[in-house]
Amino acid sequence: MEWYLKVLRQYVDFAGRARSKEYWMFTLVSVIISLVLAILDNVLTIGVLGLLYSLAVLLPSLAVGVRRLHDTGRSGWWLLISLIPLIGAIVLVVFFATDGERQPNAYGPDPKAVPGEFPVLS
Repeated sequence: MEWYLKVLRQYVDFAGRARSKEYWMFTLVSVIISLVLAILDNVLTIGVLGLLYSLAVLLPSLAVGVRRLHDTGRSGWWLLISLIPLIGAIVLVVFFATDGERQPNAYGPDPKAVPGEFPVLS
């Protein structure tokens, strides 16, 4: 839950880098909340809870996706590849699952770096 709240606090922060764990934990909690809301929508026949939640997490989801791409050394514009049916989603999942660069890159320092430790240069 800590990672989910961290992403929500940085809801419009498109700069910097996000660890793989931060991205995937946010995604996991989001999917669980969406499933619960979908069940509630069906039981209560309201039908808008899932839509409201999706709108509420739209910006945080985009921001953490961009930061995750930054961690792998890619521009946030790569999110647009998801507009290509099926292939785009597969490419994005591969990018999101790729380990981040273990050194500072154009988007910031390594988020896994331990303070006081020398950065790994390759």
